Amino acid sequence: MTINVLRTAVVAVGLSFALAHPVWAKVSADEAAKLKGDLTCVGAEKQGNADGSIPAFSGKWLGVPPQLKFPGTGHYWPDPYADEKPQFIITAQNMAQYADNLTAGQQALLKKYPETFKIPVYASHRDFRYPDWVCETAEKNATQAEMVDNGEGFIATTGAPPFPIPKTGLELFWNFNNTSLQPWTESSIQQQAVVYPDGNTAWGEVDMRCLSPRGEPNVRRSTDSNESPYGGVNSWCFVKTLLPQRDKGSVLVAGDYFNYAKRPRDAYQYNPGTRRVRQLPSFGFDMPQGPGGFRTVDDDHLFNGSPERYDWKIAGKREIYIPWNSYRIHQSDVTTDELLRNKGHINTDKMRFEKHRVWVLEGNLKPGFRHQYAKRVIYINEDTWSGVMADEYDSRGQLWRTVLTNWLYAYEIQGYYYGVVGHHDLVSGAYLVDRMTMGRGAPKLNEGGMTPAMFTPEAAARAGR
Repeated sequence: MTINVLRTAVVAVGLSFALAHPVWAKVSADEAAKLKGDLTCVGAEKQGNADGSIPAFSGKWLGVPPQLKFPGTGHYWPDPYADEKPQFIITAQNMAQYADNLTAGQQALLKKYPETFKIPVYASHRDFRYPDWVCETAEKNATQAEMVDNGEGFIATTGAPPFPIPKTGLELFWNFNNTSLQPWTESSIQQQAVVYPDGNTAWGEVDMRCLSPRGEPNVRRSTDSNESPYGGVNSWCFVKTLLPQRDKGSVLVAGDYFNYAKRPRDAYQYNPGTRRVRQLPSFGFDMPQGPGGFRTVDDDHLFNGSPERYDWKIAGKREIYIPWNSYRIHQSDVTTDELLRNKGHINTDKMRFEKHRVWVLEGNLKPGFRHQYAKRVIYINEDTWSGVMADEYDSRGQLWRTVLTNWLYAYEIQGYYYGVVGHHDLVSGAYLVDRMTMGRGAPKLNEGGMTPAMFTPEAAARAGR
């Protein structure tokens, strides 16, 4: 009797430990071999779909396509598909025909704005590839990467997705949450505008600079390394407010690390009114940001920061129409007036939608945690692990906001860049268009010349004076 009780107690303790400290299984060598077979080197299915509307992955171009001329960073990217026309346009009138390939947010926009919201669908392309060093890193991560601290951090090699063959929601989360190859350095002047149902517009403008060591070409580091000069940092950003006038001169600097349990986000803000810098220990999650406080801090890139407040799960894969190969909207002749022309939503005339396979990542707010969004559904392009669209739900389970992003392959970084993005409030009818560089010059990517000293509280104070 005593032995049985003891055995039961030991099992209970072991189960409790397992639940509190999940074991994150690594992919076997045999499974990782798929990255050189049926899968691309970063984990996408190489084959097309059954009806051919999604082509097989070609990866025929690395950098600038041979038929194009690109002067270099600081110039908008020439469109390799400029001569193509939409194959068809999805409207409120024909949306039932395409419903299986639309998100809840897309369907809601079509229903709410039946006269103006449209989805122009073009031929799908999978023509760009990553450099060999990214592939080598992804293959290494497949068998070696692991999550730590209950999923709030991970140990892997930078420069590629840590879990190219994800098995859990947290693994999928970390693949897309600003960990894959993106610009090493980025500098741009970005405009923001919130358009309200009454026609009024609230403008914002920022000078933004980011240094992301994970994207440094041909350089690979361990995410848990404490070696200088970066010490396990994922990225730093510097944001100086130019508009609205009341906030002009405010400067924010923030650093994110690869383990939020050990090193939470580090953020400071210079206030021109007080001429002082203060730490922002709670900067993140659903703290309001942008003109009128329209979006949350963690809305940027569809989600950023610690995963701690949500239970994340893989909700399958789907074939849907996503904004992709978005060169047309990032040209010097596109104006903000064009993008903000419609009531309730970004003008999609300059957008390009293609059918692609996406991972569906679902986050549900954990009991005892607070956030404006009780549920988030994020759609992630399988070829790049880029978050392309998101649907956000309130505490009543009602679809509240939906986000459309515009990604393109940026030739100078040999990787993908997150451009113009539209955040739509389906309840109020207002919307925010962010990351517009029209009239301000194309972003400068991978120029280098940035150091950690440019992202300190002292740097914020100097820039604000």
